[in-house]
Amino acid sequence: MSAPTHTRSLPSAHRAGTATGASTRLHWWALALPALAFGLLLLLLAGSGEAHAATGEVSALVQVAEQFLRAVG
Repeated sequence: MSAPTHTRSLPSAHRAGTATGASTRLHWWALALPALAFGLLLLLLAGSGEAHAATGEVSALVQVAEQFLRAVG
């Protein structure tokens, strides 16, 4: 006794007019935020070789962060 089989065809992206998962566009922040995080971590690592006791000087990273926060806020 055999059971009937049903074949189901998947809708084509061209017919449906929708994009498939592999061809969707990324938002600008999906690329900008990881790049920004990578750059900040790189700055932290690059500046760690010159680590010394705090003398009251403000580091370049702190200055950049302050300028960024003033521009955003």
